This record gives sequence, structure tokens and C-alpha cells, in this order.
Amino acid sequence: MRVDQSAQWRMPGDQPDPAYPGQTPPPGFPGGGAPPPQRPWWRRRLARVKLRHVLLGVLAVFMLIIAWLAITAPLSKSLQPIAAPSLTLLSVEGDPLARRGADIRAPVQVAKLPKYVPAAFVSIEDRGFYSHWGISLRGIGRAFWRNLGAGGVREGGSTITQQLAKTSFLSPQRTFGRKIQEVLIAFWLEAWLTKQQILERYLSNVYFGDNVYGLRAAAEHYFSVPPEKLSVAQAAMLAGMVKAPTRLAPTNHLRLARERAAVVIGAMARDHVITAAQARTIRPATVNEEDDEEEVPTGTYFADWVLPSARAADEGEAYGARQIQTTLSSRLQQLALQTVRGAGLGKAQVALVAMRPDGQVLAMVGGKDYSRSPFNRATQARRQPGSTFKLFVYLAAMRAGMRPDDTIQDAPLRIGTWQPKNYGDSYRGTLTLRDAFAFSSNVAAVRLSEKVGRANVIKAARDLGVTSPLNDNPSLPLGTSGVTLLEMTQAYAAVAAGAYPVRAHGIEDPGKSWWQRMWHSYAGTTSDRAFGDMRDLLSAVVQKGTGRAASLQVPVFGKTGTSQDYRDALFIGFTQDLVVGIWVGNDDNTPLGKVAGGGIPAQIFRTFVSGATGAAPAAAAPPPVEEAPPIDEGDANFAIPLGDSGVDAGVQVKGDQVTVSVQPSPDGPDRGPPPDRRGPPVVNVPPPPGAGGRDRPPPPDDDEPQE
Repeated sequence: MRVDQSAQWRMPGDQPDPAYPGQTPPPGFPGGGAPPPQRPWWRRRLARVKLRHVLLGVLAVFMLIIAWLAITAPLSKSLQPIAAPSLTLLSVEGDPLARRGADIRAPVQVAKLPKYVPAAFVSIEDRGFYSHWGISLRGIGRAFWRNLGAGGVREGGSTITQQLAKTSFLSPQRTFGRKIQEVLIAFWLEAWLTKQQILERYLSNVYFGDNVYGLRAAAEHYFSVPPEKLSVAQAAMLAGMVKAPTRLAPTNHLRLARERAAVVIGAMARDHVITAAQARTIRPATVNEEDDEEEVPTGTYFADWVLPSARAADEGEAYGARQIQTTLSSRLQQLALQTVRGAGLGKAQVALVAMRPDGQVLAMVGGKDYSRSPFNRATQARRQPGSTFKLFVYLAAMRAGMRPDDTIQDAPLRIGTWQPKNYGDSYRGTLTLRDAFAFSSNVAAVRLSEKVGRANVIKAARDLGVTSPLNDNPSLPLGTSGVTLLEMTQAYAAVAAGAYPVRAHGIEDPGKSWWQRMWHSYAGTTSDRAFGDMRDLLSAVVQKGTGRAASLQVPVFGKTGTSQDYRDALFIGFTQDLVVGIWVGNDDNTPLGKVAGGGIPAQIFRTFVSGATGAAPAAAAPPPVEEAPPIDEGDANFAIPLGDSGVDAGVQVKGDQVTVSVQPSPDGPDRGPPPDRRGPPVVNVPPPPGAGGRDRPPPPDDDEPQE
């Protein structure tokens, strides 16, 4: 090769063209070579693709498929034991309280089953199970042809492996995309599991109707036998149910279940699992209708309340059968049920909540009979709390700097056109806050509320966990706004704990540190110096006030409450480590008939806490306090003691009539302290005409008797 003067490359043998001096003629011209053949563009591009590009493309597609499956199907769990969703709530002792979702029991082992049991499922569901790689081309083709004729997806042609993939990883929707996922997961399972492992997982999780999943649960549910002792007829009936579990459940359609079982027996004879002679002698299986000894209740008041928290705690782990430990004590729950059943409630309903001062709910009764009424009166019913609401009035006063020995006037009071009253229009003049609270003076509570400000009373209630709407009117301190028993009980728990807020809960907070659980650290994070004074007041209620029927031989703190016309009766109190709230009332809000907070509710408290803690009732406990409904606003009565003669002059005002009588002074443990004699008696002046009626708010009068 050489370079000529024109700086053109020239190959040996090239002849210069006279038309192009010093240059080699281009191809196709005289003196040049023949032009090369032109290939199609797609062949030229294909020639540039090398083997490594092909491999990279296949790898990319494979990674996309894996990513798709990772997002749409939990393949990371494909080698774990698989089960349908189920949630069982356990007590602190480990006893099952309630089950939500499927009935799932221990998995089966194929090696321990009679050979005809797994063979029955293979014969009717997937005859080629032991020879295919996860899918059956013949079954898919048959299903495709039938679906084409039906105009939609009606049949899947699934193998046992595909059914395991579908029931364990995918939604029940019949779509083309889900079918592709099913096939891919089936290949995955076949690659990582043996045929026996696949069959075991399938039998342990397949649906058998009646909300029953798995062969063990089905065998015990329908025949009361373990799967290891199933007969040929029973195995055939269960295998036949898989095609349509709801329609073929023998508890609902025994004839259809037996007809399907006969088809399965024929398939077993065809596959030589049993002989033809055996098939002819097999009698249809009989469903055992005896009660299942392992049956767990699926509905209780506590379970209904705690279930949302249990599901939230199980978020991300709700795969298969799950067990969640609750705070409920089986022993205390049973004690609560026994206590309310023996309380002599008549037709009235009842609710009870027992918790630790940190809010751990130990027992809950939402009514007398869950099967008749699942409405939870402890958590769902908003009823008037009566004088138990005075807790927030006196807490606001203590926060404002007042003390239990400070005084308040227990005397008639009028705010606008409304006039609060004590029980029986009985007033004691000047009282300490301790006595006013112990004997539940209505006028003292209203006067105190107006003094410290209703906004501060509402704030105290909110601080202690009351979330229900509260009416900002003068009758607020008398408990005229509807609240739940659970709210009020956790408010009293804050006083017992010495910190707020306390949140009632049935599932232990997973965010709590181990030392908080060990030492039962209270949920409240804010202390309040006023809580010490409130314990003083609550103790006085039980020692000498309206709650004496709840007294025990250990310190008890509490408050009674009764709403207008005896429609609601409550007692909420606590001992050192147990807080209990009790409500009694009628669902239709009709009067109970002289049932007050110091009566049946206080007695229920005493009986329950005594059994729960082992503390004996106080010696010579007073009889239940009887209460009378509030009188009309236009009426008044009072008694004037005549010196030390032991005789009272009674004055009764009813409308325009005044009646004066002389009678012996009453005595006994139920009458409370005598009227204050340091000054002249206080007389309630009837309101002027027009003061009542629709202009008056509907406050309840005091709940506990004061005379």
C-alpha cells in the first residue's frame, strides 16, 4: 500500500481512472469494484445485538417479575406455615376469650394421616398432582375452553399447588393478572417445597365452610374426631366440599354433601385408592351435632371494645392464625359476672368496668346478657353521671388554691331563673368542702362551679380524659351532660394514679419500655398536687357520707351519683390498685324506682372489690341508702330543730299551701349530720311565678338523701 500525491489511500493493483486523475474510481464506476449487497435495516440492527445483551434483557424481565410479585404477593412468607386470617384474644392467664375470623387449628402431617385421606383430595382435585410442575396444561386448556363459552372467567383449572398459591397469597378475584400471579407462585412453591410439604400446607389451610379452615378444624367441627381418625366416608365428604364449601357444607346441605362424597368415592375407586367392592359398601358419613368442647366465644363486650386495638397491634403481622394477649383477667371477669347477676337488678341493666390505675382494663360488663343485647353500656352509652361529675368541680377548686377544710355555703341559690336544690330541700348552712362533697350538696357544687369558673371545671374533665360533649351551663356540676362509664372510671383512675391522663386500654402498649411494664408505670405523665386533696374528699364520701355502703376494711375512695328521677345510679371508686365503676339504669331511660348510687351500685362495688382483693367489708356496714326523686321546683320543705328537745318543727310548702308540723327528730345512720346550728336556719324561698317550665334547664337534684 502507498500514498499518492493527492494523499489518497491506494491499494496495490488499483488503476487510476483518467476521469479522476490520481484517484481510485468509486465502486460501480469504470475501473471500480462491484457494490456490496444492501441488507434490511432490521437485520443490520440485529447483527449488532450480542449474546450479553440478550442475557441482560432476560435478567431485566426476570427482575421485573420478581418485583411485581414482591409488591403484589408476599413471597417472603412462601416458605412459612400458611393459614387463613384469624385472631384469638387471650386473657392475662392465657385463656382464650374470643376468636375473630376463621376457626384454625394445628396443621396436619400427611405421614400421620390414613393414606386414603390425602388420596381423596388428590383424586378429586388434582389427579396429576405428583407428576406436574405446579400447573396442568390440560386443566388450563379445558378451563380456557369453558370460560370462552361462558364469556368470562368462570373456571380456573387450578392444581393443588395453584390453589395453595391462591388461598395463601392472593385475593379471591378472578382476573387474568391474578391468574398469572397464581401460576408464577405455583412454580415458586414447586421449586422450594416437596410434594408432601405442599399437600400438608394445602390440607392445613383449605376452606371447609362454616368459617372453618384446615383439615383438623374441619374434622373436629363436622365429625368431632381428629383428622388421623377420619373414616373413608368422612374423608370423601370433606374432600368433596372443597369445590364449593358453603354450598356443600353438611351442616346446611347434607344431601348435597353426600352426593358430592359419592362422586369422590368413585374417583378414589378409579385411582385404586380403594377397591370397587369397598366403594359399594361405604355408607354416607353422619355429621356429629354435639357441641364442640373447644369452642371459643366469638362475642363479648370486652372483645368488641378491644378488637380494633388488637388489629392495630397486629398490623403487619396479620398473616395466618394470630393470638393477642389482652389485659383482661379471667378470674376478675368471672367475678364481675357473678357479682352483677346476684345484685338483684330486676329489669334494670348494668355496666361495670374494673381497671388498674394505669388504665389496664381487668374486667368489663356491658350488660346483663350479651346474646340478647351486644350494646356495650360501659363504652357506648352516654348517660348522666349525676354527682360523680362533682369530682371535676372540686378538682378545679383545689387547683384554684382551695383546701378540703375551706368552707362553702350550703344554702339556697338562684342563677337567673334556675334554682338548684338539695335532696328534700335540706340545707346545712356553712360546710367544709370535705363535708359538702361527702354529703353531695348540689347547691354547694353549683356555687363552687360558678366561683372557680365553668371553663375550669370543663378543663379538669378534659384533663382527666372525658371527651364527650359537655354543656356549659349552670347545671354542669350536677352531671347533666351524657358521658360514658369508661370515661368516668378512667378519670377516677387518674386520681388513684396521681397523674393524668390515664387512657383505658385492653392491649398493652407495645411502645412501653420493659421497666414500665414491670413496675406498672402509670400512663399519666403530668402530676397534680390537687390529687392528694381529692383523695381526702373521696375518702370522706365512703367514711361518713353517701358512699358508706361501699366501705371495706381497707382504705376506699369513691363517689356516688344518681341522676334526676332515679334514671341512673352510679358508684365509682378505688382501692390501692383497683379502680371500679358501676352504672345501673334502664335502656329506655325510665326511672329505676328509688335505686340510688349509694345503694345497689355501692353494694356491687363492695362485693366485687372484696372478692378481687380479699379485703373484708367494713364491720356493721350501713344498709343501702334510700333516695327520693327530686321535688318540683315550686315546692319546699325544711325542718327546724327546737333546741335540744329532740323535736323538730317541720314546714312544708306546696304551691300556695304551707303546712307546719311537730315531730321527733329522726336519728339513725342514714340521716347524715344534723343541720348547722351555729346560725339561724336557712329557708328556701319558692321561686316567683314563671320561673319553672321551659325556662329551667333539666338538672337532676342531688342524688343522695340528706335527711
